[in-house]
Amino acid sequence: MQKEYLPKIVECYAQEYWRKNKTFEVSEDTKKEKYYCLPMLPYPSGKLHMGHVRNYTISDVISRYQRMLGKNVLQPIGWDAFGLPAEEAAIQNNTVPSIWTHQNIKYMKKQLQSLGFSYDWSRELTTCKPEYYRWEQWFFIELYKKNLVYKKNSLVNWCPYDKTVLANEQVINGLCWRCQSTIKIKKIPQWFIKIRKYAENLYQDLKNLKHWPEKVKNMQKNWIGRSKGFEITLKILGSSEKIKVFTNRLDLIMAATYICISSSHKLSNNILKKTKFLKNFINNQNYKNISQEEIKKTKFNGFNTNIFAIHPITKKKIPIWISDFITQTYGTDAVISTPGHNENDWYFAKQNKLKIKYVIKKENNKNISDFFITEKGILFNSGLFNNFDYPENVLEIKKKLSEKKIIKKKIIYRLQDWCISRQRYWGTPIPMAIKKNGETIPIPENELPVTLPEIKNCLNLSSQNFFKSHLKWLKIKIHNEDLIREQDTFDTFMESSWYYARYTCAHFNDGMIDPKSSKYWLPIDQYIGGIEHATMHLIYFRFYHKLLKEFNLVHSNEPAKNLICQGMVLSPAFYQIDQKNNQHKWIEPSSIKTKKDSNGKIIKAYDTNGNQVTYAGMIKMSKSKKNGIEPELMINRYGADTIRLFVMFAAPIESSLEWNESGVKGIYRFLKKFWKLTFNYVGTKHKYKNINIDLLDTKQKEIYCLLHSTIAKVSDDIHRRKTFNTAISKIMELVNKLTKLSLIREEDKCIMRISLVVIIKMLYPFTPHFCFTLWETLNNNCNIDHEKWPTFEKRFLLKEYNIYIIQINAKTICTIKIKNNLNKKEILSYVKENEIVQKKIKNIKVNKTIYIPKKIINFIT
Repeated sequence: MQKEYLPKIVECYAQEYWRKNKTFEVSEDTKKEKYYCLPMLPYPSGKLHMGHVRNYTISDVISRYQRMLGKNVLQPIGWDAFGLPAEEAAIQNNTVPSIWTHQNIKYMKKQLQSLGFSYDWSRELTTCKPEYYRWEQWFFIELYKKNLVYKKNSLVNWCPYDKTVLANEQVINGLCWRCQSTIKIKKIPQWFIKIRKYAENLYQDLKNLKHWPEKVKNMQKNWIGRSKGFEITLKILGSSEKIKVFTNRLDLIMAATYICISSSHKLSNNILKKTKFLKNFINNQNYKNISQEEIKKTKFNGFNTNIFAIHPITKKKIPIWISDFITQTYGTDAVISTPGHNENDWYFAKQNKLKIKYVIKKENNKNISDFFITEKGILFNSGLFNNFDYPENVLEIKKKLSEKKIIKKKIIYRLQDWCISRQRYWGTPIPMAIKKNGETIPIPENELPVTLPEIKNCLNLSSQNFFKSHLKWLKIKIHNEDLIREQDTFDTFMESSWYYARYTCAHFNDGMIDPKSSKYWLPIDQYIGGIEHATMHLIYFRFYHKLLKEFNLVHSNEPAKNLICQGMVLSPAFYQIDQKNNQHKWIEPSSIKTKKDSNGKIIKAYDTNGNQVTYAGMIKMSKSKKNGIEPELMINRYGADTIRLFVMFAAPIESSLEWNESGVKGIYRFLKKFWKLTFNYVGTKHKYKNINIDLLDTKQKEIYCLLHSTIAKVSDDIHRRKTFNTAISKIMELVNKLTKLSLIREEDKCIMRISLVVIIKMLYPFTPHFCFTLWETLNNNCNIDHEKWPTFEKRFLLKEYNIYIIQINAKTICTIKIKNNLNKKEILSYVKENEIVQKKIKNIKVNKTIYIPKKIINFIT
């Protein structure tokens, strides 16, 4: 064993051993309990940043810990390899997406291996490979056959910069989730999967995800937007037609002053044929990057249809208006609006100067006409229903409408069907073809996979233009009939929605998923990824699993039992606005000069040319923002184990972590300290024998008890609480205690030996290379990879002493260590005999003694 800790030597040695021995490759073993631990699929962007390192380290720590519990652990890895970033990078670097992607994968794989992650590399998946996405195409066709897929002309979210459609989930505050461009509304033919049909299952099954963060579940509930209410059928004035409207506040029916329908409603389509004004209105429904107050003023623009419905009770005319916010807000395309008692309805009425009526009495408030009132209560201004309180008013109104047979219960959802068409080249081709008569049919199964045409020029990869220049690929003959291939590609969330199941049978050639393998490994025991995926990937992930179950490819209701959403790794970011396209141009922090105030806060920033740039704050590390810290640089400087231990120690995993190199240095010093501690013990050439607890003195027993309490706490922190930072802190506390232990007496050496063995085991999930080497040194070249997690004895968790705080009139004078086998009388007597206490109370009269067991003794004078 070398005297100094040299990370490069230690890490190369361990990694080579794991590679040669295929240490982490696994197969189904019914004799062992399985554990499937999975970090979210990485995108091969080119280089890892510390956000990646944190995510994958969490997964690896849990995987290694579970192996030490004797479980059959699967931790696979792969690459989410399609997508817009590859196209953009290919254009910028004058290459093609496939070359750029595979070069990145090769480099990032090397980076992951340098961090010592215990992946089963034999299951590595790359989603842009035809052997992967051919099954995705097959499954899409099966969904089409079951009428779960359809194509229609639809108003969609169009990103003008990326030149593609975005799903609703990919629009954040009216901006593209990837490039922050302002979204426009377009009407084009698109493919959809009927996720809305599964909205109730997706909503109800959240109850079964007991070990998912409440925040994620609430975000999904809100996105699904389940609302129970009633559908009421109303007559249209001067027409035999009727309109069905929704309300979830039947008690407010008498407050209805207008009806709002979406621009996709049947009635809107009829009007659209007759007037160009509506067409102009729909075309102008663009979202804007403005403040919430401005949104309230602008998003409620409406179009008056000059058509009226008849109120079901008063028989008065109710105007029908068109507004596109209806579908997005309510999940239905027609609502009966009560602006006196609903925020959106109120703003719409104010914007369009519509009547506002109030029907709920508000106590101690004479003037109720200045805002909306959402509370439930006693009705007034409601004719027959005056003075009825909630819920009696609902029952009476329902009874009245039921007599007319125009009402029924209904549940609606804000969740819209998943738009999966993308107008780009670098994606999975949608396996459909179009006949001359416009009919769309699936590509025959024996023609799968439909692969992308090879390209040489990457200047324009938008599928709208690209595929038209590849007529040989575009044309296809099916059953002797000439057809044109579908030119859209899949949303890349399609690939990342089922990869976890394919990992269970990565080399299965007879189908999409081997049901036997998936039954053994699924559901995932621990899934790890960022909370930013809550209403995108994690919804699609759950939805796809339900589809797979219907085809008997998986057997559980949900894909993952436990979910960890780690906090972001933050670092400073700077940008300028590109005047040509109004895009953010991000600048690497290393090339920025900053001016700080007296508190160290950045107040100005300049580039190398002296131009002022905008400081975006401490934000999430990402390649696109150019504020990532190079893991490779840090690994070369301090070693992979130091970086791993730092990202697990610096903050709770659900909290953001601000990158701090001084903290990294502190972890590096700790590892060197523990290395030296082990080196010094090995230098004694001690031959360990079983320790006799009865021969230990007080100090030795104290360390021995601390050892067992450390095992207990670290085990609980890792296993149940997932508070890895406190687990590491407890280990550090024990190491610091051991540095003060002499190595002269036999008992000291025995305690040191036992403690080192335990600490190495507990640190192994965090610092595997470091512990691999130390374990071999202590245990005659034995391998730690198959060692069991240490256990503790409860009898050593009992404290032999308690520390009492001694006070006079609530002011602390000293602390005293007192044996825990003494009763109250004996304890008070022992305290009063203490030299410090005797001096303090010698000349004063103690009127009262407050005794708090095992904590405080307070003398009141």
